[in-house]
Amino acid sequence: MSTILLTMYDSRTNLANQVAQDVRDHFPNQVLSTLIPRSVRVSEAPSYGQSVISYDLNSAGSLSYLEAAAEIARRGAPQTGERQ
Repeated sequence: MSTILLTMYDSRTNLANQVAQDVRDHFPNQVLSTLIPRSVRVSEAPSYGQSVISYDLNSAGSLSYLEAAAEIARRGAPQTGERQ
């Protein structure tokens, strides 16, 4: 496992904050700093046969997924046999 992306994150709840911190504590090198928020737009997009990016490019969910992709690109692919 090289990368963990936290999704359906709701910063208003203590539980979400605690879970995110626990995952980061256990997998410090794998968890992306970008969080994907819980979002109606993210939930609606599949019903229209679209990704959230094509459904609503400027939504918080779309922007977060784009940031996660950029973060993954900056990290680069792990080398063969390399453990994260």
